[in-house]
Amino acid sequence: MKTAATVAQMLVRVTGVINIVLGVLLWTHHALRLLPVHMQVGYVLVLSLWVLALLAARAGVNPAFVGVAIVWGFLVPVLGAMQARLAVGNAHWAIQLLHLLVGMGAIGLAEGLAVRIKQERTHALQP
Repeated sequence: MKTAATVAQMLVRVTGVINIVLGVLLWTHHALRLLPVHMQVGYVLVLSLWVLALLAARAGVNPAFVGVAIVWGFLVPVLGAMQARLAVGNAHWAIQLLHLLVGMGAIGLAEGLAVRIKQERTHALQP
């Protein structure tokens, strides 16, 4: 389980960095054609978050924390897909910022799950 958690954690880290860079490029209108790539990489990030949530549930991590991570994983792509319709014109930056913060929250949740998975496994192995 520790290896799977580490792989999922690293996937979240790599996809997170890629998506932050792509997001900035999209935000500044320098790479609008890369929007589908940004979305696909985001899906990998969310799937990795969910893998960590499932591993955390199996490791005995607080169910509320696991539940928040699962729900948060739904929020990221929904907000991303709907942001063009939520606010247009001068207010659109606020939705883009919210999407960035929600995405970064997903990365933070994934990190928290990974730490707890590894802690739970360590505690389970101690006599």
